[in-house]
Amino acid sequence: CVAEESETDRDESDVSGSDEDDTCWISWFCNLRGNEFFCEVDDDYIQDDFNLCGLSSQVPYFDYALDLILDVESSHADMFTEEQNELVESTAEMLYGLIHVCYILTTKGISAMLQKYKNYDFGPCPRVYYSGQPCLPVGQSDIPRSSTVKIYCPKCEDIYYPRSKYQGNIDGAYFGTTFPHLFLMTYGHLKPQNAAQSYVPRVFSYKLHKP
Repeated sequence: CVAEESETDRDESDVSGSDEDDTCWISWFCNLRGNEFFCEVDDDYIQDDFNLCGLSSQVPYFDYALDLILDVESSHADMFTEEQNELVESTAEMLYGLIHVCYILTTKGISAMLQKYKNYDFGPCPRVYYSGQPCLPVGQSDIPRSSTVKIYCPKCEDIYYPRSKYQGNIDGAYFGTTFPHLFLMTYGHLKPQNAAQSYVPRVFSYKLHKP
């Protein structure tokens, strides 16, 4: 009986290990700590050359990085040095980010981000009077390496640094300047009314007046 349980446990362990090994690159990347803002881009979208137009000139090792993202077996690992393989891996992250910023402007992409918005994956507004309002990721520039991602509150219409330092290191260009505003145009019913309440400075219960 003990032996049977051990075999069962071993089988379950093997299945679990197999599942981890079979995890596709996109799922693995999106589940990394700090990458909660990213949604999973459909393979079909990535395989469409039209959607990759212009990216090959921006990304070094483009073909190898694309193979890595799509889990296509490649022999480059045997040809490249360890340093080159590390470069391909970091390039794959950059390529995915540049693909991601376009994908989240499509119908499927916006729908995927809607679920993350409802789950508060992008965090709540940090302002006291707007607490509980879910935010959306936004970039201050569409040019890579210009600034890190911020969160946009549709209620107070201001932007803030993400609470997590891991999320705060993500390139803002991977979300772009357009996404949150197109998202709220698409889902107009989610656009909140601006709150009338705001903090008023007081001294001994008296309001302060500007000189």
